[in-house]
Amino acid sequence: MADRDDVCILLPTFNEAETIESVVSGFREQGFDNVLVIDGGSTDGTQDRAESAGARVVEQSGSGKGQAVREAVTRHIEQPYVLMADGDATYRPDEADRLLEPLLSGQAAHVIGNRFADMQPGAMTKLNQIGNRIINSSFETIHGRDLTDILSGYRAFTRQSFQRSSLTASGFGIETEMAVECVKHNISTAVVPITYQPRPDESDTNLRPFRDGATIILTLYQMAKTNNPLFYFGSVGLGSTVVGFLLGAYVAYDWVVNSISHEVIAVVGSFAILLGIQLLMFGVLSDMLVAVNREQTRRLEDIAVQLTHESRNRPAGVFDDQQVGGAEHSKKGDAEGTEDSDIETEPAVSPHQPDE
Repeated sequence: MADRDDVCILLPTFNEAETIESVVSGFREQGFDNVLVIDGGSTDGTQDRAESAGARVVEQSGSGKGQAVREAVTRHIEQPYVLMADGDATYRPDEADRLLEPLLSGQAAHVIGNRFADMQPGAMTKLNQIGNRIINSSFETIHGRDLTDILSGYRAFTRQSFQRSSLTASGFGIETEMAVECVKHNISTAVVPITYQPRPDESDTNLRPFRDGATIILTLYQMAKTNNPLFYFGSVGLGSTVVGFLLGAYVAYDWVVNSISHEVIAVVGSFAILLGIQLLMFGVLSDMLVAVNREQTRRLEDIAVQLTHESRNRPAGVFDDQQVGGAEHSKKGDAEGTEDSDIETEPAVSPHQPDE
């Protein structure tokens, strides 16, 4: 089983000077020496305080939490396991083992901390709670998996599973993308209860509820294009079909009751119905292709695992005998070749030797 040396604590920060020192110290007190703070160019002394607490500090090349996480994992982390948290002291370092236990034992490759399991008073406003519930329900509806708290910033994952994911979000949508990619690539995911604490009074949040919430909802819908195309195209197709039928019903009613014809509206309604039906058909076909692709990918992964397992369990003597036999055969061939070469290249003695 892996130990703490195989784990890197990742803390994306931006102007968290009031809390970052206590967060870094808290993880180091738990025995984690590899603490990486990737900072988005803070101007309040966050980087200096993180360094003084014993963290390794790197300033990200871009902007946004999503870009910071991607850059940190791909460029600055070599450990096989990553524990990600926020630098605002809302998560407890002494609960790190809850997230790492399923990861280090091999039960999961991605672990999410459920903030709703023990949310302390004042940790989240009512508006944010409603928004989180809506987003989690939307995720379950669109992507067919209930992960309870997909927006949690306290999570652990293997570097290998992270590299399998196609992440592009630059801001707070990174957690949403990670959850969707886990479902899309069938990455084993576990959800564990954690405590969610209120931010200290002197600490300001970087979250903008309405704008960030809208971005997350849009991200969920956009990612359905490759993960659940039937919902992505079907929802638009169904809406277009319904609109077309409503327009057609209005045209038929006005023509029968008032003898008034609406040719333009009738054409628009017909077009909407045709477009909707085509989108629905396209969604069904796309969903079939995605299902076939997933099955093929699963079989290839099973074959790769089986081959890896066989190569590890194959006796070393099999390769040694082949190598020794091949080497002896090669040496014998070289020796014969040398003898032949000596015979062929030995100079002939001339019958006309000069007299001494």
